[in-house]
Amino acid sequence: MTSPRTPRKAFGRLSLPERTYLTDALRTETVGGVLLLVAAVAALIWANVPALHDSYESVSHFHFGPGALGLNLSVEHWAADGLLAVFFFVAGIELKRELVAGDLKDPKAAALPVVAALCGMAVPAVVYTLTNATGGGSLAGWAVPTATDIAFALAVLAVIGTSLPSALRAFLLTLAVVDDLFAILIIAVFFTERLNFAALGGAVVGLAVFWLLLRKGVRGWYVYVPLGLVIWGLMYNSGVHATIAGVAMGLMLRCHTREGEEHSPGERIEHLVRPLSAGLAVPLFALFSAGVALSGGALGDVFTKPETLGVVLGLVIGKTLGIFGGTWLTARFTRASLSDDLAWADVFAVATLAGIGFTVSLLIGELAFEGEATMTDEVKAAVLAGSVVAATLATVLLKIRNAKYRRMIEHEERDDDLSGVPDIYEEDDPAYHLRMAAIHERKAAEHRRIAEEKEAARLAEVPGGAGDEGDGPA
Repeated sequence: MTSPRTPRKAFGRLSLPERTYLTDALRTETVGGVLLLVAAVAALIWANVPALHDSYESVSHFHFGPGALGLNLSVEHWAADGLLAVFFFVAGIELKRELVAGDLKDPKAAALPVVAALCGMAVPAVVYTLTNATGGGSLAGWAVPTATDIAFALAVLAVIGTSLPSALRAFLLTLAVVDDLFAILIIAVFFTERLNFAALGGAVVGLAVFWLLLRKGVRGWYVYVPLGLVIWGLMYNSGVHATIAGVAMGLMLRCHTREGEEHSPGERIEHLVRPLSAGLAVPLFALFSAGVALSGGALGDVFTKPETLGVVLGLVIGKTLGIFGGTWLTARFTRASLSDDLAWADVFAVATLAGIGFTVSLLIGELAFEGEATMTDEVKAAVLAGSVVAATLATVLLKIRNAKYRRMIEHEERDDDLSGVPDIYEEDDPAYHLRMAAIHERKAAEHRRIAEEKEAARLAEVPGGAGDEGDGPA
């Protein structure tokens, strides 16, 4: 007789290795997100202060690079196609790790973030399309509101000081990884207009060499960095967006450990490259992409033109309803159920937070309206406006539940036996209970000693008690 299967808890407790990885990854992403916020604000100031505007335009459109190789690009172009390749390289490693060792390894566990991410991309696209179909706008920007910016979202969390439980943070990170995957597919499929098959073939050969060197165990950055640059250059000239090269190389790295290894090659390289991506590549991209001219009239147009209104509604309403609805449907029609510590209001708040679109949304906006400078700037302004609205709503919703989150975090991080491992992960370990017994015995002995001292002191002070002989009144 088989025992009944217990429902799987959505947003349940993470395993200790997953929690450790998550903590390290989010720490870097949060710092990078703060830098991203700073870069975005700096770009807006640089582009909107009259005395500085011309210099921003001059720097952004300054061209450099080997023209003979088809790489004489503007600074803005280098940031979008070059630096973001580093960002997508890290995204590729994250995706590979999730597929072989994370939540996406188990199809049952993967169903929740995958369905939530798909719905969180499909619904914003539908919202944008309906807004523009009824308002007579361009349908070219349907993909702009489909992307979530995890670094920006975590930066908002860092700024507002919300102690979001690790399970919800893991959901947000996994959701963003899946989101990035589909954003990459959108870029590759819908924004590749021409193909240079010779360059594309060269890029494929370069990727094959990259994979072969990895399989043979060849080490050394001086081998892989030049090869990676060649692959990136060929991919750029092929007509496929150059960031795809970064994703492809990231997916090739081995992300499972072998005997004698503490960390896989993918984890080691991600640990080295993630700070470069979060701390340099993405902020520089923001600096040269977020500098749009803002005025009262321009901001008003964001909510009146169908293209820009579609982006705002897609981010604020589409993302929230898509992710929340996808999560609820998965829990409703599978064996998954919400963790006892959380309420659906928490899922709704995180879904709202996922409406912060920045890095990939700005990139897709540039690709969707390429050659239309005015529309590109207006769409960028819409991305910024939608992200601010989503961040504000998420802040209010998360603040309401913040006291509950703090209690959950304190419980998750409690380490009474001072072993360096949270107690909730040691409850099935006999050694933990022996350590706790020894701690309580020492505390009990200390309390008995204190009690005896207090009792002796009390008796010494009571008239007629021990030590008071001969001290009574004459």
